[in-house]
Amino acid sequence: MQIPIKRAIEAVPGGMMVVPLLAGALIATFFPGTPKLFGSFTGALFSGALTILAVFYVCMGASIDFRATPYIMKKGGTLLVVKVGIAILLGLVFGQVLGEAPVGAGMFAGLSTLAVVAAMNDTNGGLYMALMGQYGRPRDVGAYTVMSLESGPFLTMITLGVAGLSAFPWQTLVGAILPLLVGMIVGNLDREMRAFLGRAIPVMIPFFAFALGAGLDLSKVWQAGLLGLAMGVAVVIVTGIPLFFADRLTGGTGVAGIAAASTAGNAAAVPAIVASANPAYADAAGPATLLVAACVVVTAILVPIVTAWASRQFGDGPAVAGDTGVDAAAPARPAPGH
Repeated sequence: MQIPIKRAIEAVPGGMMVVPLLAGALIATFFPGTPKLFGSFTGALFSGALTILAVFYVCMGASIDFRATPYIMKKGGTLLVVKVGIAILLGLVFGQVLGEAPVGAGMFAGLSTLAVVAAMNDTNGGLYMALMGQYGRPRDVGAYTVMSLESGPFLTMITLGVAGLSAFPWQTLVGAILPLLVGMIVGNLDREMRAFLGRAIPVMIPFFAFALGAGLDLSKVWQAGLLGLAMGVAVVIVTGIPLFFADRLTGGTGVAGIAAASTAGNAAAVPAIVASANPAYADAAGPATLLVAACVVVTAILVPIVTAWASRQFGDGPAVAGDTGVDAAAPARPAPGH
């Protein structure tokens, strides 16, 4: 007897990402001791997001042709400027209205400039690259090598006007893009390696998604309440619309822009770091952490669904040689939804 598991999962918008991600999040929320209970390979699967991502980046890098480098710089730079620009604009607006302190009471209690900027400022790179691996062009994946500049508290501190961090941690940046660069080198030196590694890209998506979900606590959404849910939706809408048009202006379909409309998991740590650098944000840090964590969960669920919809509406189907920078020897990927 055959059960159409794959077809059932793919019937859900962004199913290969969303279904495993929700499975991991549900286990992490209601059975948090599972990884420790079983340990060994089972436990490693729950905590192996970075390892799986590292392999994913190498395979994805192998599918990118060096001839696409100018496109990568243009696309990544544009998405970076738009995403950070939105955060700066909102920081200026909320800074004038709220200042440094959070809202003290009412339905917006806990809302602060710090929470808004931290949630808007940083894209979930793993989510973006996985979605581009499924719905986008291989060279759009490489755009995150530029967008990774968003990571960490640096730009959030700059946006808020906080002094105390004068140098960018270049080691972290290099470490984030090195697997992708290694894959690009290997794939460009050997077409057979490009084809070999390229076939692994769709296979790793559900495993990466499960590990990502295992790091999400759905109770954070409950603690943050409707405000956290609303902020998560706002991140997708407020950043997604400008990013969609920015992507199209740089020769894309708009799908990559929507895939970048998320909040990175490490953004939840930014409020505490900012508060440690400037005590003026101490009162805002606690509530902001909960709100940003809620945005991480909400956008991790919502962005794949919206990206899958956008791919059906605006996507240009499977990648073709000469358009994406992928060599003709690379394996063809099925069109989204198939």
